[in-house]
Amino acid sequence: MCIIIAEAGENHLGDMDIARKMIDISKAAEADYVKFQYYDAEACSDDDPEKEWFRKVQLDLDKLSSLYKYAEKMGIPFLCTPWDAGKADELFSLGIRDMKIASFHITDDEMLKLVNGKARRVFMSTGMSSVEEIDAAVAIMNRADIYLLHCVSEYPLPEEHVNMNTMDFLRERYHCKVGYSDHTLGILAPLVAVARGAEVIEKHITLSKTYFGTDHILSADPLELKILVEYAHKIQVMLGGKEKIITATERRSQDFLRYRFSHKQ
Repeated sequence: MCIIIAEAGENHLGDMDIARKMIDISKAAEADYVKFQYYDAEACSDDDPEKEWFRKVQLDLDKLSSLYKYAEKMGIPFLCTPWDAGKADELFSLGIRDMKIASFHITDDEMLKLVNGKARRVFMSTGMSSVEEIDAAVAIMNRADIYLLHCVSEYPLPEEHVNMNTMDFLRERYHCKVGYSDHTLGILAPLVAVARGAEVIEKHITLSKTYFGTDHILSADPLELKILVEYAHKIQVMLGGKEKIITATERRSQDFLRYRFSHKQ
C-alpha cells in the first residue's frame, strides 16, 4: 500500500502538547509515519528573516527523543528531517532509522553520505532541484530502496505548477520508488498522485488551519488526514492489476446473457 507520511513540520509551534496531539491524530488516521524536523536556528545567518521563527519552533534533541518515545508508545513509526549531517547523526543515536532528506539538502553531500550509510529507509524530496543535482544525489545514495518524492517548493503550490507527470520521469530515469510531497491546498493533489502510482505521499498536518504560521493553510486538518488515508487506500484497491480479467460475477452474467441472446427467436 502507498505509504502516508503525516508531516508535523513546524505546525506544533514549539509546543510539546500540540506535538503530541499531532502524533495522536496521525495514529488515529492510520498514517504510516508521523514526521518532525530537527532545526538549528543558530546555524542561520543573522540577517535570515526566519531565524527568530526557527528559534520559536525548533525542537531540541531531548524533545525529539520524548516525541519519538511517545510515537513508539502510540504505535506509529517516527520520521524526521535533519538540518545537517551532525543533526542526522544525533537522530540516529536515538535509535531512529528511517530518515527524510528535504529538498534544500539534496546537494549536501556530507549528509547524504552519512544517511546512506546508516538509514534503513530513505525518503528524498526533489523540490528546487535540477536533474543534474538529482543525478548526483542518487549516485551518492547508491541504493535501490530510496524513495524519490516529486516536490515543488512553493507554499501554497498552485494547481498549474503541480506537474504530477514528473513522477513518471523520476521513475523512468532512476528506476526507483517514487512519491509526492504536497504543498497544495486541500487533499486532491495527493490523491491524484496515488492514482498516478505514487508509492509514498507526504502531506503537512495541523490541528487547526487558524493557527499562526504559513504552513497551516496548506496542511490537512484531522478530518482531511483521515479522509486522505482512507481514500488513498481505496484508490489503490480500485487500481488493481494491469491484466484484463473477468470477475466471477461477470462470468455468471456472461453465461446467462450469452445463453439468453443465443436463444432469441
